[in-house]
Amino acid sequence: MACLNSLKQDIRKLEEIFPKSHERLQLIVATVDELTVRFIGNNNKKYEIHANFTETYPEVPPVWFSEYEDISDIVQYLSNTTGNDNYILEQIKILCSQLCELNSLPIPAELNNLCRAQNSNLNPSQFGIENSTDSGYINDENQNQDDNETSESEDSEMDEEDDLPLEEPTQNEKIYDGISLENTATLERLKQNQRESHLNGSVTGSVQATDRLMKELREVYRSESFKRNVFKVDLIDDSLYEWNVKLFVVDSDSPLHEDLKQLKEKEGRDHILLHIRFKENYPFEPPFVRVVSPIISGGYVLGGGAICMELLTKQGWSSAYTVEAIILQISATLVKGKARIQFASSKAKSTQLYTLQRAEQSYKSLVQIHEKNGWYSPPNDNS
Repeated sequence: MACLNSLKQDIRKLEEIFPKSHERLQLIVATVDELTVRFIGNNNKKYEIHANFTETYPEVPPVWFSEYEDISDIVQYLSNTTGNDNYILEQIKILCSQLCELNSLPIPAELNNLCRAQNSNLNPSQFGIENSTDSGYINDENQNQDDNETSESEDSEMDEEDDLPLEEPTQNEKIYDGISLENTATLERLKQNQRESHLNGSVTGSVQATDRLMKELREVYRSESFKRNVFKVDLIDDSLYEWNVKLFVVDSDSPLHEDLKQLKEKEGRDHILLHIRFKENYPFEPPFVRVVSPIISGGYVLGGGAICMELLTKQGWSSAYTVEAIILQISATLVKGKARIQFASSKAKSTQLYTLQRAEQSYKSLVQIHEKNGWYSPPNDNS
C-alpha cells in the first residue's frame, strides 16, 4: 500500500481526536487494513461504519460499508471520491459532516483538526497549503531547520520503501512481507480472477465481502499459527467464499491431541478437516462452519458436523472477528468440550453422518433452541 507511513500517522491522529469516549464520533477499530467508527446520532442511535484499505489507497478511496440502510447514500459517496478526498482524514470529515447533517446535529469542532498538512512527512504544497512556521505541524520550536529537513528526508525514504514492494515486488520482498512465494502467487491469481470476472460480468459475492476475505486470507498467510502449521487453508475451486481448513494442532495435554496421533498411525490422516462457507453479506453475518472429518463425539460437535458455538450465530457474531480467530476458537472449543475421534466409524458411516444438509439442519435447530432458552449449555450431540 502506497504511503503506508502516512496512513499510520493519520490513524494515530484519528485515535487522538476521536477516542472511544467521544460524544459524537468514536474510533472503534483502527489498523492499516481496516477501520471502524461509531457515530452517535439522535436519541443515542449508534451507527457503526466500516472501511477497508486496499493496496491502491490513496489512489482509490477506502471501501466503506454499513448495515444501516438510511446512510447507504453517504457510504456510497465515500467509496466514489477522488483526489485528496480519498485520504482517510478527509473521508472522516465528509462522513461525520454528512451524518451530522442527516441527524440535524452540530458538526464537532474537532473536524477542523483533521488536516493532512499536520503530518510532518508530507509536503503541504501538494494540498494547496503554504509552508509556515505557525501552521501547527512543525515540531518543537527548539528544533532547528536542519533537524526538520533530516526528519522529512528520513520519512520520505520510508514512504519510498513502502511504495517499492507494491510497484515492483521482488521475490525477496514478497518473502520479507511475511508471505511465501506460493501463497503470494495464490493471492495474485485470485486478483486476476476477480478482474476477469468483472470484465466478463460474472462477479460472484459482493465487493465488501470479497475485499474483506482477500484481506483475511492475506492475514492468515502472514499469521504465526499458519506458519507454524497449526492449520492450513485451501480454497475450493479458487473461491474466496468456500474454504477447507485442516486443523493439525490442538492442546497437547488433551485426549484429542493423542487421538490425532492415532489417526495418523491408523489412517494416515493427521488433521481435522473443517469446511467454512461465507455469504455475500460477510462480515455482517458469521460464516457457516462444520466438521467434515473425522467423526467426533463431544467437543460441541452436532449432527452432520455442525458446531455449537455462540460466536458462529448472528446473536454472538461480531464483524471484528477474524478467520484466524474463528479457527483457533474452534480448536479451543473442541478441547474444552472433550472432543474424541470415533475410530470405529467406517468411511461409509462418516459420509452418512457428516453431510452439508444434515449440518445445516442441526445448525438451524441449534439456533432455534438457543434463541428460545439462551446459551445455557450445548444441545445433545445426537440432536
